[in-house]
Amino acid sequence: MDFFDELCKKITIMKIGEYNQLLINRMVDFGAYLIDDDTHEVLLPKRYLTADMKVGDSIRVFVYNDSENRPVATTEEPKAVVGDFALMRVKAVNKVGAFLDWGLVAKDLLVPFSEQRVDMQAGRSYIVRVYLDEASGRIVASAKLAKFLNHSDPDYYHREKVEVLVVQRSDLGYRVIVNNAHWGQIYQNETYQDVNVGDRLTAYVKQVRPDGKVDLTLAKIEKMRVDDLADEILNYLHCHGGEMTLTDKSSPDEINKAFNCSKKDFKKALGLLYKQQRVTLGDTVKLV
Repeated sequence: MDFFDELCKKITIMKIGEYNQLLINRMVDFGAYLIDDDTHEVLLPKRYLTADMKVGDSIRVFVYNDSENRPVATTEEPKAVVGDFALMRVKAVNKVGAFLDWGLVAKDLLVPFSEQRVDMQAGRSYIVRVYLDEASGRIVASAKLAKFLNHSDPDYYHREKVEVLVVQRSDLGYRVIVNNAHWGQIYQNETYQDVNVGDRLTAYVKQVRPDGKVDLTLAKIEKMRVDDLADEILNYLHCHGGEMTLTDKSSPDEINKAFNCSKKDFKKALGLLYKQQRVTLGDTVKLV
């Protein structure tokens, strides 16, 4: 068994495809060997070393398999780790599959043909899921998202704050992945901002449907929205001489363009500031 085979054997319990907090164990001409708590080693190539790194330092690295399936560490940050979904661009396609720009200089991410929903094309971007293939031990990606989602009942409560990844736009709005685990839907009338495929956003749960899909909104809980909007209006007034022509009589489009909100919330925020005697209302809004 040669050196690299032995290293692969030793590194099996380290978290391949994830970030690891490791200690610098020893320096060599071509880099540094890092160890985990069980003294399993992995190489950090020389190009990632900085002048202040020394033996005994604890550093955060991403561990992956190189082109020869040998574990290696990097201080670069990939666009997604094992278990994550992300939008990535296809750099090239060959007889093996499509290779994605993973964000690592020395490694692209393979999507085998068997894991493509449609034939991927160079230059186009796709939402994929990164996973560790148990048979080969390699990190690969899949565009067949459904098989990774809704494996557990979505146990969300009303207005729960969640993280979503925008997967697809439709006439209804946006199909999203919720907390890396479930399908969700954001309807067009629940957005007051530009939304694009691949965006990672904070959303709030409206309801969980009988089919397990989750309806969401990008709008905060009303009190939070109104309080934040009131602060934005005050900041706007301070930056514009203490007065603005936008009022509760202005059109919804004008209000949305200025404050990225609904007219309903805008009127409530103005009402809150008026009750607090911080503004006066009339043909214009003025600071008190």
